[in-house]
Amino acid sequence: MVIIVGLVLGSFLNVCIWRIPRGESIVNPPSHCGACGTRLRPLDLVPVLSYVFLGGRCRYCGERISIRYPAVELLTAALLTGLYLYTGFGWLFGFYGALFLVLIAVSFIDLDHQIIPDSLVIAGAVVGLGMNIAGAGIGIVDGVLGALTGGGILLLIALAALYIFKKEGMGGGDIKLMAMAGLFLGWKMTLVSLFVSVCAAAIVGVALLAIGKKKRQDAMPLGPFLSMGIVLTVIWGERLLGWYLTQFL
Repeated sequence: MVIIVGLVLGSFLNVCIWRIPRGESIVNPPSHCGACGTRLRPLDLVPVLSYVFLGGRCRYCGERISIRYPAVELLTAALLTGLYLYTGFGWLFGFYGALFLVLIAVSFIDLDHQIIPDSLVIAGAVVGLGMNIAGAGIGIVDGVLGALTGGGILLLIALAALYIFKKEGMGGGDIKLMAMAGLFLGWKMTLVSLFVSVCAAAIVGVALLAIGKKKRQDAMPLGPFLSMGIVLTVIWGERLLGWYLTQFL
């Protein structure tokens, strides 16, 4: 059941990823082909299976459909299933599941447009803050401290880069994203997620430089790496922190 729901939610995320950065409504008009504009029928919208049976092309005009659509659906199902195996079905599953959905949408929008929409961050923050207040999350005090930690550290980095290098070193969207994530992680796990995110970004950045895909002055969206660090921290944060403390302290 979690896998099926994950696939359906992934299909909805595809709509958000396409429409939100373009300023379009996510509910109207109904789903349609981006090439020919034909309204899609229910059989065209079955997650993953429609893509497979249609051979990755639009039924009506034959235009190729991006592999990203089934990839997002499978990724959403995989992350929610992994979360379910970790938390079971309960308030924490809903708490972190909402965070994961926001992170998936944010990551792909940032990859395409180098922006992190405020609407997604605000939606995530409302859910995180509301569930913490209701006692269904990590607690309001730890959540607020997490928000201040995540947003504050990245804000300090941004201000330092602006002062020293006279240029933007951290996007405002990244700062707001980590502040929102802190509501779900608490201050301790927020620090862990930032450490994991920086390590992942550094490894990928060096690899891209080595193979010539990026130059030193090229910008690289940080949102996907922050999201990766947050997801890994939700599942393995305590283990990572315990391993670090036993190895280096």
